[in-house]
Amino acid sequence: MISVKVLGTGCKKCQTLEMKVKELVTQNNIDAVVEKVTDNQEMMNYGIMMTPGLVINEQVKSFGIIPKDDQILKWLKEN
Repeated sequence: MISVKVLGTGCKKCQTLEMKVKELVTQNNIDAVVEKVTDNQEMMNYGIMMTPGLVINEQVKSFGIIPKDDQILKWLKEN
């Protein structure tokens, strides 16, 4: 099972990324758990400077942007 974390305090971009990741996981039948992380200390542990952040299996994949669907899918399928 893939562990996915969306890091963010609840801004519009954070909400959009969380919804997008959940939709992609569902549409592509990917065995993943999507978790929303809002704790500032936990976000700092990943070293991201801007939200939203995307962490897949404890690897930071992006921050400060909403990646394109095909890029998110590629990262999910790599794991």
